[in-house]
Amino acid sequence: MSTIDSIQSAQTIVVDSTERGVGPIRSMLRASRRLLSSLALWRQKRETRWTLRDLTDDQLRDIGLTRSEAMIEVGKSFFWD
Repeated sequence: MSTIDSIQSAQTIVVDSTERGVGPIRSMLRASRRLLSSLALWRQKRETRWTLRDLTDDQLRDIGLTRSEAMIEVGKSFFWD
């Protein structure tokens, strides 16, 4: 085996070992992003529904909702779309 072959083999080993470690890290990053995205969506829904709850009847009429429709929306679980 020549010196060049030894260097190439060593480089291959280093690359292979780092690639194995990247897979779980990327998976954790993707899962973290999904979790943060879900939490942001939940917070947005909650804040929007709280704002809807505080609108006057005239404001609700402007957006085409009745008070009862608004209260139905406000009462939904955060799992709902």
